[in-house]
Amino acid sequence: MGPVRRRSAVALGAGLLVAGCGGGGSHRPASATTTPPSKAPSTGTPSPTAEAAPRLPAVHRWRPDPNELSPLAKVTAVRRIEADGNRPDAALQVIDAQYGGLLTDSASVLVVTRSWRRHGSELVSGGHTFDVRLTRAGTRWRITATYPSTPGAPAARLTSAARHALASGRIVLPPAGAADVRAGLVHDSVLHAMLAMSTTYRIHVSVVRSGHPIHVFGTDRLSDHPQGRAFDTWAIDGHPVVARSTPRSLVEDYMHAAAAAGSYNVGGPYLLGAAPQWFSDDTHHDHVHAGFLT
Repeated sequence: MGPVRRRSAVALGAGLLVAGCGGGGSHRPASATTTPPSKAPSTGTPSPTAEAAPRLPAVHRWRPDPNELSPLAKVTAVRRIEADGNRPDAALQVIDAQYGGLLTDSASVLVVTRSWRRHGSELVSGGHTFDVRLTRAGTRWRITATYPSTPGAPAARLTSAARHALASGRIVLPPAGAADVRAGLVHDSVLHAMLAMSTTYRIHVSVVRSGHPIHVFGTDRLSDHPQGRAFDTWAIDGHPVVARSTPRSLVEDYMHAAAAAGSYNVGGPYLLGAAPQWFSDDTHHDHVHAGFLT
């Protein structure tokens, strides 16, 4: 896996329009007998159109898996993002929290989110991946910086692989990852691998390009992620990689599938062979990394 820095935003929706009008009436005195009394046309000014505020989606607090290596670091990062993103006019749901790096006294937690905000009578959807940096003092983790994802504007034209990956129901991209692909910043080698692997697995992607540290955490080596040459998977067929209940064979088979699809650098919770083809460390205890040379 590799490192990156960014900045943020959120969004989805619908609304109601209601209108009312004032009216007045008059009638003849009872002694005037011709036709029955009738209601006169309204002479009042209609009340202004009122727009009902859209309802924000219900969200739930993210909770760490019992099999996490350092759950307090993740909880510290996630609670900050949840507190900032959930307001009277906005809602934020954490999809996943994975490590961008985990060392003894420092960490990068990548908080993957989907979000919504009210905009007039509409609900606008979006989402970012936040690279939250922390340091440890004793048993406590302290946040030192937060870098939101910045995927870039959508490209005027996309490759066939990008269009198919975005349309696939078997490749579950988070908002920031989908925006990376729409921006045309992800190499086709990555997208072709996703498409090939999705014929066997339903892939729940956590991080593609933006939101990841620029350098491999704790080193000066450039990560494949900010170059658009890697993707991380946090769940396979709905089974979180980090969960003890997820069969080891499923994760290992998936890692082999990534190598068969062209990844030169596959990392995960299990070491399946020699470097550089295979690697495993604490950072990759909770996801599978697949990196590509081109």
